[in-house]
Amino acid sequence: MRHLIPRALFLLALLALAGPTRAQDGMVKLETADDSRGWDAVGKLILGKRGFCTGALIGPQLVLTAAHCLYDKTTGVKLRPEEIEFQAGFRNGRAVAYRRVSRAVAHPDYRFSAEDKLDRVTDDIALLELSQPIRLPSLAPFETGAAPVEGDPVGVVSYAQYREEAPSIQEGCEVLAGQRQALILTCNVDFGSSGAPVFSFRDGVARVVSVISAKAEVDGRKVAVAVPLAEPLVALRAALEDSRAGSGTGAKSVSVLSGGNGEGAKFVKP
Repeated sequence: MRHLIPRALFLLALLALAGPTRAQDGMVKLETADDSRGWDAVGKLILGKRGFCTGALIGPQLVLTAAHCLYDKTTGVKLRPEEIEFQAGFRNGRAVAYRRVSRAVAHPDYRFSAEDKLDRVTDDIALLELSQPIRLPSLAPFETGAAPVEGDPVGVVSYAQYREEAPSIQEGCEVLAGQRQALILTCNVDFGSSGAPVFSFRDGVARVVSVISAKAEVDGRKVAVAVPLAEPLVALRAALEDSRAGSGTGAKSVSVLSGGNGEGAKFVKP
């Protein structure tokens, strides 16, 4: 698989599980209803008993997240979709809406057990179908948009350890470098932020343009690695349709189309 991330980039970890870290600078916590207005379609994904990721509603019944969130990081076993719950707008112990996941697909080219750990970032994106649509006037799904380019301003809304009780927003970051399969952002992310939506802000509209995959460092500077959304989303929608068709013939509802066993999420590029 092609190497798209500069060789000077040292990836530290995929972010599905909460791990020890300090609170991040540049984050604004969305703790009240007023703070969260317009952002409740971002939610916490509870991954059975093993941790959480962040996800974003892009349709009444569709949630975007990172593909590696569908796997147990220690065993590499794929989670059953019914083990995953989307808690839309979760803050201070309550969510605006709760939904179980009925179907989960990863990008067809994603490889959880790729030998080159950098390749586990490429195509690290997944689409979840909820058990029932969320149709609330206060909880509108986000629009999606074209991938940003180098220098574009972006923002991230996410959960993470030590801020898992409410989402936080960071708007003051930008695209440091970008290619078709990966973006490097100056955004500050941490464990639990996997799958968090990356937003562009144009014409007064926040659109999801990418999904957080990993935290990293470039020359000692903390950055985030994200997957551009536009092309992968087409493949994900097709994979979801294939999954629905397959389940009608007796196939299992889990349709992660590629991946495998792995020995954990933390890695460093040689």
